[in-house]
Amino acid sequence: MAKPYLITGIDIGTSTIRAVVGSSAYGATNDISIIGVAEVPAQGISKGSVVGIEDTVSAVTLCLEGLEHMVGVPVESAYIGIANPSITSLPTRGVVAVSRVNGEVREEDVDRAIEAAQAVATPPNSEILHVIPHSFTIDQQSGIKDPVGMTGVRLEVEAKIIQGLAPQIRNVTKAIFRAGIDIDDLVFSILAAAESTLTARQKELGVAVVDIGSALTTIAVFEEGDLLATGTIPLGGSHVTSDVAIGLRTSLEVAEKIKREHGTALTENVNKREEIDLSEYSDTERDRVPARHVAEIIEARVEEIFEHVNKELEKCGRAGMLPAGLVLVGGGAKLAGVIDEAKRVCRLPVALGFPVNVPTAIEKVHDPSFAAAVGLIAWGRALSRGRSKGGWHLHHLENFKDIPRALVRWMRSLLP
Repeated sequence: MAKPYLITGIDIGTSTIRAVVGSSAYGATNDISIIGVAEVPAQGISKGSVVGIEDTVSAVTLCLEGLEHMVGVPVESAYIGIANPSITSLPTRGVVAVSRVNGEVREEDVDRAIEAAQAVATPPNSEILHVIPHSFTIDQQSGIKDPVGMTGVRLEVEAKIIQGLAPQIRNVTKAIFRAGIDIDDLVFSILAAAESTLTARQKELGVAVVDIGSALTTIAVFEEGDLLATGTIPLGGSHVTSDVAIGLRTSLEVAEKIKREHGTALTENVNKREEIDLSEYSDTERDRVPARHVAEIIEARVEEIFEHVNKELEKCGRAGMLPAGLVLVGGGAKLAGVIDEAKRVCRLPVALGFPVNVPTAIEKVHDPSFAAAVGLIAWGRALSRGRSKGGWHLHHLENFKDIPRALVRWMRSLLP
């Protein structure tokens, strides 16, 4: 009987840390399913970047404890999803000579070509997360997806490099290691979200996945099966909440409750006479405010977010030109009227994205906010099949691997 194994994904968000565990049997990676899930409020994180190591370690530890309690076994390693404004993508190219005398391209040649593409000059203090191959050229034949076994003299690869500021990446890895687990892979969260919500058909036709988080909105554009571009917008759901708080002259807590219960990005759908009694949300409030006024505040900010999304599409020449449209994920995507507003601003088909590529019986996981966390499971499953997701590099992790994991786990056991 095949021995079961676990894949863990932890999505480090600005407002929430979400973790999932998938289980399968060795040699049976197609039937992996999610058996555990946990989420806790994030601490020590601002706009996707760690600003307080101790607080972040505490939040990750709390999330792991909830996950381990549900699964019944300790979590030893995980795929980590991150997103912050410093993460960018840029095209690159690598060229090598085919090593075999008979000119047959081997895996080693492909690896050397990708390494050559990685050697492109990067800004100081930057760290490469992914080198994602686009297509290969052998001599004069271009557009090759898998060159292994083909014959030629000169192998060239076109790829995308995903990179971020080294200090920010190292702070995340340090917090994860101090929480007592190893890192299987560090993944740009929007790529993980795409892995769990997009189909091969959508990626072939042309599609953009948009993750509306608390402080950031990230976007990844795909066409002909390949990653075309990524972008990060420093706006998210928390900005909508702040606007409501300012507009109603109330606290952020009250504004968040009102946004969740009455918020909509479509002003035209709100009755002009409808009012919201603020006293229902706080003992210190006495006013009644028009629901349409709240909708106008929300609509203005949501419109701004999608105007920036459209600008990202314009940068890669795909504004209004993606047949599969936009797929919205993240907690901010659940706000009423967001889909209609996105259709109006971006002039594209728009749909809400749900994790579809990893099955689960846990209802909580069927939610756009879990797209990235579930995508990390799909990412790990792809790697277990031997399919590379784009080489990333462990050298920035080595500084912290001298911390004995047994010691870290013992210290965690002492926490109240």
